[in-house]
Order: sequence, then C-alpha cells, then structure tokens
Amino acid sequence: MTTTHAPVYASPADVAAFGPYGPGRTDRPGPLYPFQGRITADGSGGHPAEPGRYHLYAAYVCPWAQRAAIVRDLAGLKDVVSLSYVDDERDARGWAFRERRGPDPVNGFALLAEAYDATEPGYPGHISVPVLWDRRTNRIVSNNYPDIPVDLGTRFAEWADSGVDLYPEDLREEIEALDEEIARDLAHGVHGVARAATQEEYERRRGEVLAALDRLDARLADRRYLFGDRLTESDVQLWVVLVRYDLLHNPLAGIGERPLTDYPNLWPYARDLYRLPAFRETTDFAALRLTTRPAYRGDGPVRIAVEPREADWDEPHGRAAPTGQGR
Repeated sequence: MTTTHAPVYASPADVAAFGPYGPGRTDRPGPLYPFQGRITADGSGGHPAEPGRYHLYAAYVCPWAQRAAIVRDLAGLKDVVSLSYVDDERDARGWAFRERRGPDPVNGFALLAEAYDATEPGYPGHISVPVLWDRRTNRIVSNNYPDIPVDLGTRFAEWADSGVDLYPEDLREEIEALDEEIARDLAHGVHGVARAATQEEYERRRGEVLAALDRLDARLADRRYLFGDRLTESDVQLWVVLVRYDLLHNPLAGIGERPLTDYPNLWPYARDLYRLPAFRETTDFAALRLTTRPAYRGDGPVRIAVEPREADWDEPHGRAAPTGQGR
C-alpha cells in the first residue's frame, strides 16, 4: 500500500519577521561553499556516477544554479540526475520550498537549510544553490558551484542520452582559462559593480565589465560559439550572465548605457542559444526581473540610471548553424 503525503511548504518569505538573508550566514569565517565532494566514474571518493542516485536543487533566480541545470540537460542527464527548484524569494531562513516552484520531491523538506543540517548538524554557514544531493547517503555531495557542472558534464557519459560534449579533451585547458575570465570579469564582475562602495571603485569595476563585454562581442564576430562550431561549458557560463544583464544586472548596478540588445554579436549569440531547450526550459524571465534593491548594493557611488529592458528573445538570430550542431 502506497501512502501519499501532502506536500510540505514553508511559510511565505517574510523579511520583517525573520530578517534578510545573509547576516550571520555569509559573513562567517571559513569557506563559503564547504561541501566539495566530487562525482567520479570509478567511485573513488565515495560518490560514484550512478543513474538515479543524485538530485540537483536549483533556483531560477541564481545564475550558478541555472548553469548546472543547463549542463545537466545538454549532457543528456534528465533521466539520470533529478532536478527541482526552490522558491524565488528568501528571508533569513534561506531558500525554501513553496507552491510556486513545488515541494521538495526527495526529502520533503520545507527549507533547504534542512539538507545542510542533515549533512552537518547545526550547520551555521551559507545556504546556497546549486546543491548536489546523494539519495543513498542522504547527504550533500557538493554546494561548490564551479565543480557541479563539471561533474555533470563529464562523469555520467555511460548513461547520457546523446548529450553534447561540453568539455572536449582537446579544449579543456582553454575552456578552463576562458571560464576563469568570464567568472572574474562578468559573473563576479557585475556583482562587484553593484557592491562598489566608492566612486572610484564603481567606475573601475564597471569599466572592467564593459571591456569584457566588448572583448567577447569581438570574439563572436567570426564564430557561432566561443570555441567556433562547438558548444562548450564556457558558452553556458557566459549565457547565464547575458540573459540577466538587461533585466537585472545593469539596472541594479548601473553598468553601462548600452543594453545587451545593442551588441552586434552577443545579442544574436544569446538568442541563438535560447532556441535550445536546455537554455529556454531552465529560464523564467519573471524570476530575473529586478523587483527590490538588495541590501548589498553599495550606496557610496553616484550611478548611471539604467531602466530594465524587456527584449524579444524569440526574434530570429540570423546566425549560421554548423552541420550537426545547435538544432
């Protein structure tokens, strides 16, 4: 006899009652992402690649979580690694499960903090997504966001359903170098502009982001993807920043007067990737819109005013499709 339990949901996010997320969690000494287990094909380290064993907790609002979700789908792992989403809003309790995004299908938790406490009782630190959960040991494998997409993209080839090779051996060193550049200058860069406390820091940091956008726009002038005709993890990392730029990052931080839609190569490139189900189906534009100003935005600088920009992501991109890729 199968017993069906009612879904468990957290109460609505309430900053007035619980306080904002961050203080006491993200400002503690020690690593911000302390769970750093790795999936391996041979099981060394205790986490062998197996179908049905692992679950990915993600959030539509988080670019790092979306990056992992996209890699999972591109790698052909929808039936190998399960996926669920936390709610878009959080208070001091951290990420939670609410009706908007559905319940926790694995553990029935109301708060993602329960997964952290199950792994380390009394866990005091940052409650982040993505989280890779091991159903067999009932513990977190990793919340270290740079590692999770790598493991999803490389460790499950035996069970992948005709997935794309996002880490081809001959490009791995170049992919790692470009990933580091994108993370430094864009993924972390946009947040650095938002957090800038002085006018000098603000101008320097936004100049670095704008220079990176110009550099990557030029790189894409004569190629479909960052490494030519082959879609790689670097494209995923860049795209999750681009899809948030006009709705979130630029209006929040005041980075530049030029929207993504004015970049002659980045904008068609971003729309080209959006045509792929892995990118489209993991995107909810409602979750990406700037609704309130987060507490971390620095108040010192005088920022340029940028309005959120709604764009037509379904507009034809006009880029050539190499044989066997991107369709």
